[in-house]
Amino acid sequence: MKSLSQIEARTPIPTAPFTVLQSGSYYLTTNIVVSSGDAVTISANNVTLDLNGFSISSTAPSAAGMGINLGATRRQTNITILNGFITGSVTNDNSGNYGGGGFSYGIGYSGVNFPRNVRVSGVSVSGCLVDGINVHSTSTMVQSCSVTTAGGYGILAQIVSDSTAVDCAGTAAIYASQTAHNCSASNIGTGYGLFTYAANNCYGNASSNDGINALTANNCTGASTDGTGVRSLIAANCYGQSFYGTGLSATIAIGCYGDSFYGDGLSVVTANSCYGNSSAGTAQSITNKYNMP
Repeated sequence: MKSLSQIEARTPIPTAPFTVLQSGSYYLTTNIVVSSGDAVTISANNVTLDLNGFSISSTAPSAAGMGINLGATRRQTNITILNGFITGSVTNDNSGNYGGGGFSYGIGYSGVNFPRNVRVSGVSVSGCLVDGINVHSTSTMVQSCSVTTAGGYGILAQIVSDSTAVDCAGTAAIYASQTAHNCSASNIGTGYGLFTYAANNCYGNASSNDGINALTANNCTGASTDGTGVRSLIAANCYGQSFYGTGLSATIAIGCYGDSFYGDGLSVVTANSCYGNSSAGTAQSITNKYNMP
């Protein structure tokens, strides 16, 4: 006969607030709710938290606290968070003003001791006053996650893949310090849609800044109202569109298309097999052209 700990070598979390003080594997057994503050605080290293398909929420009338706090007193390392929902009641009044109850952060950390070696997968966050998922930009990964309505960053990590962040208003809807792959990001504030070192197969949209801002962009689409649709040092097979700004701006562009109503369609130093269009501005501003009229 096996003991229960041998069969299910995990610790259940039946209620909140809950603080993880020891290394190990933890899981929700039901939806958990707090009336104020943080729901789950991780104060140990080497922790896996499985939301198990359940939700973490807050009934706080004014948004405060975090759904999951990765700690403040010391740097937490080797943390995995999986499979569930973090829900607040913050809304956007369609003018970029965020307010309401619930959480300030879906997943975050407090203090200067930012976490490392963190992976967040399969988590959906909605209705946060500040950031949806912020695990810092060093040795962190967010994959297959979604954030809807966050007054700050939607997602901030080193690597972000197969994820979406919409209705955000921070510096970037998705900020990936290294790479973003198969991501979609939308910023209604003054920040970027998607900001990263290398973007692959991504979509970014922004109101007043760049839809996508990346050192290298491959197979990406970016759109902006006042800013640049796609801005990159090297862009390949990308499409950028803007109403008042530049459709696509790059030092080197290969197989790209830029379109703008009032601004430059395409603004590139060296372009190969590219096309630019503008209704009321300059279709193409290119220094060196190859394989094009």
